[in-house]
Amino acid sequence: MVRLDRIYTKGGDQGQTSLGDGTRVDKHHLRVCAYGTVDELSAVLGLLVAHGVEEPHKADILRIQNELFDVGADLCVPGEAGARLRIAPAYSEHLEALIDRENAQLQPLKSFILPGGTQSSAWAHLARTVCRRAEREVVALAARDDERERVNSEVLKYLNRLSDYLFVLGRVLNDRGAGDVLWQPGRSLQG
Repeated sequence: MVRLDRIYTKGGDQGQTSLGDGTRVDKHHLRVCAYGTVDELSAVLGLLVAHGVEEPHKADILRIQNELFDVGADLCVPGEAGARLRIAPAYSEHLEALIDRENAQLQPLKSFILPGGTQSSAWAHLARTVCRRAEREVVALAARDDERERVNSEVLKYLNRLSDYLFVLGRVLNDRGAGDVLWQPGRSLQG
C-alpha cells in the first residue's frame, strides 16, 4: 500500500527524479516522459468522466484510469518483473473485449472522422491523441540500446489497444456514430 506523509520532498529541485528502483534520472528522461504522459492521459479521462459520461462507459473509464496507474508503475521500475507490478496480456485482452462490444453498435466508417461532435466524444478523441503520444514515447524509450530490454512489451500493446478503444468510444459517444464529423478531403479548395 502506498503511504504519502509529505507531498513535497525537495528531491526534484535540481531537475532529477527517482525511478521506482531508486535510480536517479533527469526529469526529461524518456522513461519519465512516457509515464508522465500516461498520467496526463488519466487526467484527460478524468475530465471525460467529470463531464458526465454514462454507464457502462463511466465504469470502463474508471477501470482504465486504475490500469493506467499500473502502466505508470510498470514504466517507473525498469527491468525484469521480479516482485514488481507488470502489465500482463489480460490488460489488453480486456480492452479488446470492450472494443468488440462497442464497435458492434457502429456502422462501418466510409471516411475518416474529425474529433468533435458531442463534448464527451471530443474528450475521448483528446484522450486518444494523448494515448498515441504516450505510445510513441514508449516506442522511443524501447528503441534506446540501454533501455530495449528494460521496457515491458505489454505496455506498448496496452497503449495501442487503448487508443483503439478511445477512437471507438468517441464514435459511440457521438450518438453511435450518427454525429461523427466526417473529413472532407480538399474541402478548402472547393468553391
